[in-house]
This record gives sequence, C-alpha cells and structure tokens, in this order.
Amino acid sequence: MPASVAQLNTLKAMNIRIAGIVKNSIVDGPGIRYTVFAQGCVLNCPKCHNPQTHDPNGGELRDVTEIADEIKKDPLLDGVTFSGGEPFMQTAALAKLAELILEKHIICYTGYTFEELYKTQENHELLNMIDVLIDGRFENKQRSLKARFKGSANQRVINCKESVRVGKAIEFDF
Repeated sequence: MPASVAQLNTLKAMNIRIAGIVKNSIVDGPGIRYTVFAQGCVLNCPKCHNPQTHDPNGGELRDVTEIADEIKKDPLLDGVTFSGGEPFMQTAALAKLAELILEKHIICYTGYTFEELYKTQENHELLNMIDVLIDGRFENKQRSLKARFKGSANQRVINCKESVRVGKAIEFDF
C-alpha cells in the first residue's frame, strides 16, 4: 500500500543551518558536551565571540536526524549544547533535534532574555525541551573569565523547564 502524502511529509527530514559542531566540548557547559552552533543572528552584539555565525545564509544545512544519530552513538557525552549564532532563529529545527535526544541534558545559549523569548508562543516548544538556558546579550564591558560558562556577568543561568512552568526566570548556579 503506497504511503500518503501526509505520511511522506512526516518522514521528510528537517534541516538546520549550522555554523559548525564540536563533538567533545568541555567549555560549553559541564562535562563532555556535543555543541551545535546554529547559523544566523540579528543581534549584532559588539565584540561577539562568534561573528562568523551571523549571516543567516552562511554555514551548511544538516539533517537533524543525522545529528541526533551522531549524538546517540557517543556514550561519553554528558549533554548537548545549542549555541550560535542565535538558536532561537531556528526554533522548530532545534526543538525537533531536542525531541530526538530527549535523554540528553540540553543547555542553550541565547542573546535574548528568557522574558523576551517567553512572550512569543513559537519559542515555547524549544524552551520546554531545554534544561538550562544561558540568556542575555554579550556585553564586553561585563566580560568576565570568572563567570562560569558565561561570556559576561550580565548573563543568567536559568532552570528553563521550571521557568516555563511558572512563567518567570528561575536562576541557579552550576
């Protein structure tokens, strides 16, 4: 029996535009992490750490299921980190990737604040999949090497699932 168009569409791969991947990072969160650098960012933070990720047409297209398969094959990973660019420019693709690797601890870096993201319903699907959100624009004047896993002291480490549940940012330290 031939598959319906609807069935084929659900099987169709979802792509994400990435700037790159680091398969064994120790700087993008605690433990050994698989880091996906999303391509595209409109925030233009002065002195951005990854300016090469700003062009939304740069990078390469990758199938999220292929990335998920790579992650699942590595038994040494403690978690996955979404960075960028700006991950919330590709919420649907990253939410799908997060769904495919649900057993992994997920950290997401964003230049937006939790409050900015929470206002937009389309962000909720991805916010619900993230364990830790590191939010806020990078501010060079607040750059700190003592701010663990953050670029500048103004950025916050947020328990994302609890924050979505109560509707406000709940901060914590690693």
